[in-house]
Amino acid sequence: MSPKNLSGKIALVTGSSRGIGRAMAERLSREGASVAINYVNNSNSAREVVAGIETAGGAAIALQGDVSKLEDIQGLFDQTIEHFGRLDVLINNAGIRISKNVADIKEAEFDRLFAINVKGTFFACQQAARRLSDGGKIINVSSAVTRMMLPGYSIYAASKGAVDQITRALAKELGGRNITVNAVSPGPVDTDLFRDGKSEEQIQQMAQMAALGRIGQVQDIADAVAFLASEAARWITGQSIHVNGGYV
Repeated sequence: MSPKNLSGKIALVTGSSRGIGRAMAERLSREGASVAINYVNNSNSAREVVAGIETAGGAAIALQGDVSKLEDIQGLFDQTIEHFGRLDVLINNAGIRISKNVADIKEAEFDRLFAINVKGTFFACQQAARRLSDGGKIINVSSAVTRMMLPGYSIYAASKGAVDQITRALAKELGGRNITVNAVSPGPVDTDLFRDGKSEEQIQQMAQMAALGRIGQVQDIADAVAFLASEAARWITGQSIHVNGGYV
């Protein structure tokens, strides 16, 4: 890919003040895109991401918003378009994970996870369907767990399965406007959230499950997203691409 193949493009990345979302936003910026950084509570981290992008010569803004609330989703689109003039790329990255056996999941936990992972993705896609520039890109973050039988992951896998199906249907709906809609499905990725509560032995066991013998790095996922956001991926749509080093 060329060094600046997203020059002039405007991107909104939900949940991008840290972790994989931050890496995505920074990668898109290095490709020339102006980026809206979304956060819920951690304004300091979001401002840090913006400052880093601006120091490197890019353009970014920090936008507070909870994707489980339709009003907040609408606000993210309003503010991005008001500030930058339009929107070309949407990355639906915001999400949470609950790891519990089916017998132990509470109704409130179910509702919260689906509100963020599914409702948030669906209504952000709805806004994009109405307001994204023709020829734009939508990239949803799914998960490799949709292809595995992992105890404790039923509710999370179900939410990401819904994301995959939203992706497939929307690709058909928006194809006439030359908008591509894809999902990326990471396996284990080395973030603070991933390491929380896991021993080094557990992490190494998971690493050995991958064909490439390691867990993912945030840049592995960000690079795939940058490709899908570029014109080089113009003939790829309606796909869930597993970016996991052969984990599944």
